[in-house]
Amino acid sequence: MIATQPLLSSGHELDRSPEAFGFIHSSADALDQPAELARRLTADGYLYLPGFFDPALILAARAAITDRLAAEGSLDPAAPTLEARSHPDRKFTYRGDLARHNPAVERVVYGPELLGFYRNLFGEPVRHFDHTWFRAVSHGLGTPPHCDLVYMGRGTHQLLTCWIPYGDIPLELGGVMLLEGSHRQSDRLRNYLEVDVDAYCENRPKQVDQVKVNGGWSHPGFLTKNPVALRAKLGGRWLTAPEWKAGDFLTFGMTLVHASLDNQTDCFRLSSDTRYQRASQPVDERWIGENPIANTLAGKRGRVC
Repeated sequence: MIATQPLLSSGHELDRSPEAFGFIHSSADALDQPAELARRLTADGYLYLPGFFDPALILAARAAITDRLAAEGSLDPAAPTLEARSHPDRKFTYRGDLARHNPAVERVVYGPELLGFYRNLFGEPVRHFDHTWFRAVSHGLGTPPHCDLVYMGRGTHQLLTCWIPYGDIPLELGGVMLLEGSHRQSDRLRNYLEVDVDAYCENRPKQVDQVKVNGGWSHPGFLTKNPVALRAKLGGRWLTAPEWKAGDFLTFGMTLVHASLDNQTDCFRLSSDTRYQRASQPVDERWIGENPIANTLAGKRGRVC
């Protein structure tokens, strides 16, 4: 179903003219053709695989998530738990804790289907990050435009993100969107793409306090909070799906600009994003191991600027 109300991202109404907004195309027809998938990934910056998973697998993970949300009082008790209708007093975007020690989610993101897909795509053994990013996005919230490299660029840059919806996500619920052709804009985005949010300048006291002492970031991570102005500057269209379905997934590289639509409903938008790479290449130490150090003080890195 195509939403008739305005679509918002970071509070800005998107231009939905054909020059500014469109829909991604499926690569399900090439699932058993890794060379063609690699070609499309290079050309488009993404691969969209609708219907890749058995929906029952995704809905089992959704139930495991919504049960946790219900147990903590984050859901409306008058609605069925699986609807993920939010309690009016609960506001979230990132909820990585919901995926920790959650076998149903781990079965999806680290199971044989995805690992087999990336092994075929890369043409060699693969590994995944051990940290699972999970989002339960509330009404009025979303994710501003950014590239993933600034958060996880200490290992190989030939890393792929996998975004999975846990249930059907119509436009008004606020799924991911990609800026068309932005993976070919690396020269224009060079200063941004060289950012490491956990790095700091040892000779700048304010950065030392912000990052090394207080555990913050030296850069907010996002490119801008105005996706309309960014599209006007970089060109291309904002692309998404007319409706993400349980069983779909999307994969893309580290330099593709992406964001999300704002959630305009009273239900949580549930999704995960995880990372996969060739096992032979260097890995970012922040995101591996039984308890990845992530963005904690242990992951901070000083340098002289």
